[in-house]
Amino acid sequence: VVPQVVFVGMMSSSTLWGNISDQYGRKTGLKISVLWTLYYGILSGFAPIYSWILVLRGLVGFGIGGVPQSVTLYAEFLPMKARAKCILLIEVFWALGTVFEVLLAVVVMPTLGWRWLLILSALPLLLFAGLCFWLPESARYDVLSGNQEKALATLKRIATENGAPMPLGKLVVSRQEDRGKMRDLFTPHFRWTTLLLWFIWFSNAFSYYGLVLLTTEFFQAGDVCSISSRRQEVKAKCSLTCEYLTEEDYTDLLWTTLSEFPGVLVTLWIIDRIGRKKTMALSFLVFSFCSLLLFLCVGRNVLTVLLFIARAFISGGFQAAYVYTPEVYPTATRALGLGTCSGMARVGALITPFIAQVMLESSVYLTLLVYSGCCLLAALASCFLPIETKGRGLQESSHKEWGQEMVGRGSHSPGESQE
Repeated sequence: VVPQVVFVGMMSSSTLWGNISDQYGRKTGLKISVLWTLYYGILSGFAPIYSWILVLRGLVGFGIGGVPQSVTLYAEFLPMKARAKCILLIEVFWALGTVFEVLLAVVVMPTLGWRWLLILSALPLLLFAGLCFWLPESARYDVLSGNQEKALATLKRIATENGAPMPLGKLVVSRQEDRGKMRDLFTPHFRWTTLLLWFIWFSNAFSYYGLVLLTTEFFQAGDVCSISSRRQEVKAKCSLTCEYLTEEDYTDLLWTTLSEFPGVLVTLWIIDRIGRKKTMALSFLVFSFCSLLLFLCVGRNVLTVLLFIARAFISGGFQAAYVYTPEVYPTATRALGLGTCSGMARVGALITPFIAQVMLESSVYLTLLVYSGCCLLAALASCFLPIETKGRGLQESSHKEWGQEMVGRGSHSPGESQE
């Protein structure tokens, strides 16, 4: 129940944080969400009763809903050639954080208990909160909000810290007051893109978290074919006592989590070669194929390999979506577009336990068929996306065409706009 409450919080706040980031700045939205998550994360460790745990973890999820805006801020500083690579590499820290959390639980749970686990898990946000004073606001956002001086100061600071000269040219302000409006996601130019991306993000989270839940079920049963009989035995021995995870359970979680690292490497290698759309489609197709192979009565070793490959590719698809989404929307709605997509992902995460655990009670094969079919549809949705963002500059305004990236000194005439 507690993870579901966290997802409800994330789902309800993702669009709000996107709107705040488009209206008041990426740094502002990110900083508030981090401080919110830190406060309620620490407070969760002092929850007196179970109902308070649910309330406080829901509020933690509300704050976590703003975390994807870090990708919006980061993407707006990156040059076109390095954008995909850098966004994918920052996603490595998601996997590192997951590994760190598993290891922290192994050390803390047997000795200090869950309260200290919650508190210690929130403390790294304190470091980020302190570093926020160094973090610059997006120059692209400042240009769009009419703050030319601040944008120019940020660019000069970046040039100084990198030991590089400022590009020649004039910074032209294209102020747009109407930012972060939901209706802009459904203009004729973006309507189809928005709907397809919502389904892609939904499918990503639905399949990713579903696989996480299925992994534990399959490992405990030994193989897919014996899972039904195992579940009948568990029903007969059912009790209301709380059972702690064993060291073997944590080891299984650690191994499956490590699959995300090769997923990053594969996505990193192909995303600039075949494009964002094809990368997402390929990730969904491989996941769907591995899901169908689970219909066979394979042994534990082959099962582990199939689950490893499936998780690697579905996490790679998630990372490709994180690259594509900030690139396809203009600066005026970029944060909101990413926020709504993240919200749809949480809807998928909320629904998936009913498939991976409830439906699994009646039919293993129907469960696998649902995940495989959903990813096949998501692969088609990826192919039908109207815009391929590979090799294209970020669009600055809803009223302008695709922009040109800043390049080195001497590449433009002195009077040419750099934004």
